[in-house]
Amino acid sequence: MATDHIRYDVLARDALRGVLRRVLSDAAAHGLPGDHHFFITFLSTAEGVKLSSRLLAQYPDEMTIILQHQFWDLVVTEDRFEVGLSFGGIPERLVVPFAAIKSFFDPSVQFGLQFEPAEATPETPAKNLPAAPASSSVAVPPPAAASPEKADEPTKPGEGAEVVRFDRFRKK
Repeated sequence: MATDHIRYDVLARDALRGVLRRVLSDAAAHGLPGDHHFFITFLSTAEGVKLSSRLLAQYPDEMTIILQHQFWDLVVTEDRFEVGLSFGGIPERLVVPFAAIKSFFDPSVQFGLQFEPAEATPETPAKNLPAAPASSSVAVPPPAAASPEKADEPTKPGEGAEVVRFDRFRKK
């Protein structure tokens, strides 16, 4: 198999993280439009993640937050987002680098992104990394993802969506 000197997998992952960055930036500037809300799962011990010791004890591996009605001071930068949330009535400030995010899901439109751990950090040039399979995927809803019987039930990440990996489209 030929060596991928361009590193399409890294380019695709970064582009998909750019979608997430753009969506969160718009939410920070204008609030959430319509019924949109976000489930964001991230690695709680990844480099750059800042959580209180209380939350880290509760979520030692990964954590899922929901940005819907009660969040404040959402700040988005090139490499991370920061947000205020309340956990058990206690306000907390979280800092989450985009590289720590495992998945993003907006159940209002059945759209999701799934990421594998980042191979490269901004300080690590991609040319020094071994060739690897694509590390990102897009969750695509099946034709009949929502049923009227479940219209009042909250949708959970991963329900009613098929994860399509970029590997599926690669020549082997």
